[in-house]
Amino acid sequence: QVQVVESGGGLVQPGGSLRLSCAASVTSSEMSAMGWYRQSPGKQRQRVAVIGTAYHTDIPDFVKGRFTISRDNAKNTVYLQMNALTPDDTAVYYCNFHNVQNPNLNYWGQGIQVTVSS
Repeated sequence: QVQVVESGGGLVQPGGSLRLSCAASVTSSEMSAMGWYRQSPGKQRQRVAVIGTAYHTDIPDFVKGRFTISRDNAKNTVYLQMNALTPDDTAVYYCNFHNVQNPNLNYWGQGIQVTVSS
């Protein structure tokens, strides 16, 4: 059974930074696109950042310039560096690994809380 484990969340003041990490017990992580999503109470889950197998990234405008996604295939790990955080970034952040050749191999972490507050 594949395990996907996020870490690095917590409480941070506005303007601060956090780095989330997510490790998955998948084989051949180089075949996985990796991504971060978030969900706030009463809102739909939204995509925050995705990195493909060729290391190209897709970051929506509402976090572009503040959030950076990276990956380390040797460690089966994806990272999300979040800078200049605002209270609007408060959410549960979820990590996703999905195999680009086999859509059945799609895995989610349990989510990690990020709270931006003074």
